[in-house]
Amino acid sequence: MILGDPAAAGASASKANSVTIDDIFRAHARRRPLAPALIDAANREGFTEGAARRLTYAEADRAVAAMATRLRQLALPADSIIAIQLPNIVENILVMLAAWRAGMIVATLPLLCRRMDAATALERIGAKALITCSRVGAFDHGFLAMNVGADVFSIRYVCGFGGNLPDGMVSFDDLFTTSTGTALPSDGETRGNAAAHVAAITFDVAAGGIVPVARSHAELLAGGLAVLLEGGVTQDASLLSTIVPASFAGLCLTLLPWALCGGTLVLHHPFDPHILSNQARAERCSTLVVPGAVALRLAAAGAFAEDGPASVIAPWRAPERLATSAPWREGNIALVDVAVFGEAGLVPARRGPSGKPAVLPAGAICCPRNGTDGVRVAELQVTDTGTVALRGPMIPHHIFPPGIEASGLPYFKIGDGGLVDSGYTCRVDPAAAALVVTGPPPGLVSIGGYRFALDDLQDVVARADGGATIAALPDPLVGQRLVGSAADRDTMLVALDLAGVNPLILGAFRGRTGVAA
Repeated sequence: MILGDPAAAGASASKANSVTIDDIFRAHARRRPLAPALIDAANREGFTEGAARRLTYAEADRAVAAMATRLRQLALPADSIIAIQLPNIVENILVMLAAWRAGMIVATLPLLCRRMDAATALERIGAKALITCSRVGAFDHGFLAMNVGADVFSIRYVCGFGGNLPDGMVSFDDLFTTSTGTALPSDGETRGNAAAHVAAITFDVAAGGIVPVARSHAELLAGGLAVLLEGGVTQDASLLSTIVPASFAGLCLTLLPWALCGGTLVLHHPFDPHILSNQARAERCSTLVVPGAVALRLAAAGAFAEDGPASVIAPWRAPERLATSAPWREGNIALVDVAVFGEAGLVPARRGPSGKPAVLPAGAICCPRNGTDGVRVAELQVTDTGTVALRGPMIPHHIFPPGIEASGLPYFKIGDGGLVDSGYTCRVDPAAAALVVTGPPPGLVSIGGYRFALDDLQDVVARADGGATIAALPDPLVGQRLVGSAADRDTMLVALDLAGVNPLILGAFRGRTGVAA
């Protein structure tokens, strides 16, 4: 499925802008096959099945080839949509690369997306397969996946990693020991410019419900390049990321900087500060990717030793909190804030000597922002209604699925000239010639990257118990948190669990010690 005009793309695309993410990975695999590519957290067995993996580029390339071949052996044609719901483990990265190598499209589901939302999202995009693992923590994701597969008519296969998979689920565990060639059918890979094809679908939430957002390889690479350049990530660097690649920001902060620099990606399933510190030290990680509020708390607790990372890349899923965040006092470690505007886009900015966040300028943004020859990555504007709008090479340029605008379903709107309204309110600071983000989109609740429509939350709760209520309160760590009230809390929890709702909603009725974001 091509987003742009295939004829124009094929005729005018240069070699640089016709490269896919897997093309870049394969180039690194040829260049340094014995170098470490992907490393799991040492405590992997504590949160999912299987021993921690440590793969060289050659080993990772063989696994990707085997997985891509398996996908084609399932008779899934090119441009099939493969949904992925996995924790921050090696398999998550490999399956994405495999789908791209097979000429398919990945759709990333956040881990806390349960049956109700997962089925709605995957039905809307016509997913053909769902790949997950047997468990994450104490939750049976294999059982969830089989139920979602039964709910969604288009899903033909449910696949998984780990032991004790449900009957009927296709295991992918054997593919780490399967020897296979890299030649694959290419019926979908030669139509026009491959980099203009849809590469990944992520999911946002609007007032009307779940919204699929599609990006090409070129758009994903533009977002990853912005983080790479502003973060000062060098060739062959070692990156440690706590961010699961289940959103546009997750992809740009985890998979894409690694793919671009050709270094080592060390994965941490959030969150254990002791394990994180040991990983960073043992793997000599030069870059740490951790949420902004967490980075500041780690610094305040003295967690960054003298032999710590050279830079910390810190996403802010609630960008309105960035301007008032505490100064960064770790002078020997660079802090790069990343303002994340939902699934619309992101803007990275390195803090200066003062330790205060950099301003968000109206107009074009180039990375690195302190250089003279930066690469244009985005443009910010203020809309007539006082919200932040973005456009540029990382911003989606096409509505997905094609024709959805005539269906009455909510969709990701793209304005004239490629301008996308993020919905975040802002004000202009004339003295600093900057935009100051003041609040999230109205009617939405954002908790550590998970977004909900408040009306939908209240409807779900009302269906379970007509007298129950739910509300969102500010939270200094994750942006907002949910609190709920019901006359019979235990009965309410059972009803919500049977409905297959997000655990964050369940947590609202378990009190302040409930599920964390």
